[in-house]
Amino acid sequence: MKIHEYQGKQILKKFGVTVPRGIHCTTVEDAVKAAETLGGKVWVVKAQIHAGGRGKGGGVKVATSLEKVREYASQILGMQLITHQTGPEGQKVRNLLIEEGADIQHEYYVAALTDRATQSVAIMASYEGGMDIEEVAHKTPEKIVKVFVNPLVGLTDEQALTLAKGMGMNEASIPQCIETLKNLYTCYMETDASLAEINPLIHEADGTVKALDAKFNFDSNALYRQPEIVAMRDLDEEDADEIEASKFDLAYISLDGNIGCLVNGAGLAMATMDTIKLFGAEPANFLDVGGGATTEKVTEAFKIMLKNPKVKGILVNIFGGIMRCDTIATGVVAAAKETHLSVPLVVRMKGTNEEIGKQILKDSGLPIISADSMAEAATKIVEAVK
Repeated sequence: MKIHEYQGKQILKKFGVTVPRGIHCTTVEDAVKAAETLGGKVWVVKAQIHAGGRGKGGGVKVATSLEKVREYASQILGMQLITHQTGPEGQKVRNLLIEEGADIQHEYYVAALTDRATQSVAIMASYEGGMDIEEVAHKTPEKIVKVFVNPLVGLTDEQALTLAKGMGMNEASIPQCIETLKNLYTCYMETDASLAEINPLIHEADGTVKALDAKFNFDSNALYRQPEIVAMRDLDEEDADEIEASKFDLAYISLDGNIGCLVNGAGLAMATMDTIKLFGAEPANFLDVGGGATTEKVTEAFKIMLKNPKVKGILVNIFGGIMRCDTIATGVVAAAKETHLSVPLVVRMKGTNEEIGKQILKDSGLPIISADSMAEAATKIVEAVK
């Protein structure tokens, strides 16, 4: 789960990380009032969407008068903000953050994330913070300093000092930087985050270390114990079909192809999508019904897939272990009838109650195409949608 920058800064502030004063707004008039409330002579008008690259996309503007605040808020609010993370369609801006200006002396990068290779939390830092950090990671990864944290000990002063010096932090600001890094780690752990990123982290002329941006991802499996985080969820920023799928405990992600996939197990789903691509077509979605699929879940899965007008055929690929083939077959037949399925349907199932499942499909009277292997299933669905 993702949240907005202004929400991320609220969390960081709660854990002792210094952030600029700012006010969340949803109208142009509120933006102007926010600037008046904050005072000063410089304000930053920032689009709030669940994607990075907002600055390069025109979603972050520095205003030096209330008239400019009004002008920029009018431009940004309601725009389709296109960044390298939104895709060509962009995302509509419904929220703004109006912040006081900052005395930026230098922009750094820091982040806490789960490192799968070492199965531990990694804290990364770099002198090259700001809008081009992804380019830095790609072209000059040696400029990014990393430490790996022992969860029994936490981020130590020594590790934090290594990061502060490795990122080239201003000498006078190192003590506050160490405190900021340790607070970031605590925040990451206590909120069940999978990513906590500050880009940029700055130091000002007086030495103050401040988080100018905040990006958080949270572990969906831990949300049951994070009600305050769940309350920050913005459904307007999420795919409507993915939201609908989550209500039925379906893992669904929309893609750009024309072959809908219904599979049990994430690994098999990935392999199925790869096989479709291998045979010259593109999957329209990732959809994992899991090990506890019911007729209702399979029907809802079909409904969600068929909402996509690009879907020209459906491939069901089931390996029956915990999930019995007859249960899936019953669900597939019910779903095909309820949705008045009009696109080709290929079903490949192996495992528990396989023969019973195949008989259910055969007795249904529906034009279901059977397959015994993944290659055969992919070949048949690709041929069927041509």
